[in-house]
Amino acid sequence: MPYITDHVVHDADSHVMELAHWLDDFAELRVRDAFNNRFGTRYAAALADTVARHDDPAYRAANADEIMLRKNHAATGSFRREDRSEALDLIGVASQLVFPTSPNVWLEELEHGDDLDLLYGAASATNRAQVAFCSVDARLLPVGYVPLADLGRAPKVASEAIELGIKALLVPWLCPKHHATSHVALDAVWSQAVDAGLPILFHVGAADRVLPRAHKYNGLPPVPDFHGGEENFRSISYMAIPHGPMQALSMLILDGVLDRFETLKVGVIELGALWVPGFMRQLDAALEAFGRHETRLQQLELKPSEYITRQVRVTPYPTEPTAWIVEQSAPGICMFSSDYPHVEGGRNPYGRFDRSTATLSDGARDRFFRANFEDLMGSAFRR
Repeated sequence: MPYITDHVVHDADSHVMELAHWLDDFAELRVRDAFNNRFGTRYAAALADTVARHDDPAYRAANADEIMLRKNHAATGSFRREDRSEALDLIGVASQLVFPTSPNVWLEELEHGDDLDLLYGAASATNRAQVAFCSVDARLLPVGYVPLADLGRAPKVASEAIELGIKALLVPWLCPKHHATSHVALDAVWSQAVDAGLPILFHVGAADRVLPRAHKYNGLPPVPDFHGGEENFRSISYMAIPHGPMQALSMLILDGVLDRFETLKVGVIELGALWVPGFMRQLDAALEAFGRHETRLQQLELKPSEYITRQVRVTPYPTEPTAWIVEQSAPGICMFSSDYPHVEGGRNPYGRFDRSTATLSDGARDRFFRANFEDLMGSAFRR
């Protein structure tokens, strides 16, 4: 019996767990070597036993019982595309948005570096790898990365990704190094997304970019993360996560991008949602405070918060009070996600969300588990 049985559910956040040499078939030599050097032979060797278990008949026989218990590379379909369909059947979701894992952080780092050739080459290779992984099952919706660092190259990578069959375009939530996320030259990216019926997505990335690096130097012992290591989020960096999407959305809304592209949908994934109600009110407060003096605000057709309601869809964390968020914002904003197979998603994300939305109406719950995702994904659900 699948993990989820009593709702039609779409999963707005899942991941591939890459292995060493993951991009070898998709990248030019320089990108391939850079990825493999970054991945590291020591890490690859540490994964050898976990990877080998997927060939063990006894291990595979327990797939159903342990579908939500195994995490990262141990999970069914985490790196073998041939096994991902079984994972979808066992989880019980109707579709799954699929992000990279290691390239997410790498591309974000490159975005704010100086080697744009490596950045754009890595993005193209990652996008090809994403499409190849998801090609085995129409329920798998591949996410492709579009770097915004170069105003001339960004539209070309977006076009290439759309031609490949990417179903959503991931862009960095952190403002590019030399221009705004809302720069008018990037209209060439947003217009392609609209024409193709694809959403623009923001996703959590490198933990050290949400706070100054110095925050960890407090004279106390190091704090382990979810994995027991040093490179993921902890309580203090978690508190800063909303700053990124709020900044990015503020630019898209107040600089008029969502006004000019009224059918463009934006997904904010694995960045929480507890901040949404207050942010909506702060947007409207900005209009009240600055509307008399800023032409850009006077030109908006809607109240700033109404662009969130119309065009932005967000995934709460399973530990957040989802019903309260929906009640304080709007029923058309929040979506279910599992973060499969990452540890951060927990062992029972559906159970948590089922309980935390129990006080909502049946219609609002259906929007959370199904309809808001279908609205976000546009062409993926057109008949």
